[in-house]
Amino acid sequence: MKKEAVILLNMGGPNNLEEVEMFLRNMFADKNILTMKSNLLRRFVGGMITFTRCESSQEIYRQLGGKSPIVGHTQNLVKKLQARLGEDVFVDFVMRYTPPFAPEVIEKINKEEVEKIYLIPLYPQYSTTTTKSSLEDFEEHYHDIGKNAILVEIKHFFENHTYNKAIIERIKEQMQDAKYEDFDMIFSAHGLPQKIVDAGDVYQRHVEKHVDILKKMIQDEKMNFHETHLAYQSKVGPMEWLKPSLEEKLETVRNRGVVIFPLAFTIDNSETDFELEIEYREIAEELGFKEYRVCRCPNDSKLFVDALCELYDKMR
Repeated sequence: MKKEAVILLNMGGPNNLEEVEMFLRNMFADKNILTMKSNLLRRFVGGMITFTRCESSQEIYRQLGGKSPIVGHTQNLVKKLQARLGEDVFVDFVMRYTPPFAPEVIEKINKEEVEKIYLIPLYPQYSTTTTKSSLEDFEEHYHDIGKNAILVEIKHFFENHTYNKAIIERIKEQMQDAKYEDFDMIFSAHGLPQKIVDAGDVYQRHVEKHVDILKKMIQDEKMNFHETHLAYQSKVGPMEWLKPSLEEKLETVRNRGVVIFPLAFTIDNSETDFELEIEYREIAEELGFKEYRVCRCPNDSKLFVDALCELYDKMR
């Protein structure tokens, strides 16, 4: 009988084109995303955003083969983590905005009669818009329909050395046939509206600390990039977001080779496979870059599985 569970939490992504509207609707119904106090106003604004973005978002996923890659990568990660932790630990994952949702996974956990549930949000840096949202969602549903297991949570892991080794490994994979000095390294983090940071969200501070750690590791590995930068991607709407944007950063890089690592993501998704690989590549080509490379996320790499095992052991 399994006595413990490890549940990985992430934002999710459409499993098919029909789920695109669900994904958008659930995201913009999240009080941690649209932060106005009025639920009625949030529903109205979220509905308008969903209506205006649904068709263009469907086209993005159409170009990615009709679905987000995030679920497939996460399933592979869960299988490898399950194999490592053994039969005495139940391993699964919950998505915030698309299936599998918390209630169905909690029903599976209830059948296992677990005594402790270890919650690991797959966001390296803490943000109210990601980590807090995912943890609150699971915990609220568990208190409604769960049994009596103790919930243990982790809120960030950007300082974990093994995880950062997984990042360095992905960068080396992209650079194995090139000279580091011919490239600038850009760590691209998902952006946030400035007002969320001003309200106390620690995300920007975590991102900057994470870049400092990785810069030191790059130096120790003698990966002699021309320069190393931080930028923010995915800005939408007219309000002020964290700066510099990735587009602004590309405009200032003088070297003609650039390699991008998606710092805020552990699993590849539309922001990596479409936004970075396709949209920003077009911008880089227009700016005259000879080389534009995008690193894969850790996904189900051995080092990432190692890091998750370390996090689990540390939480126990």
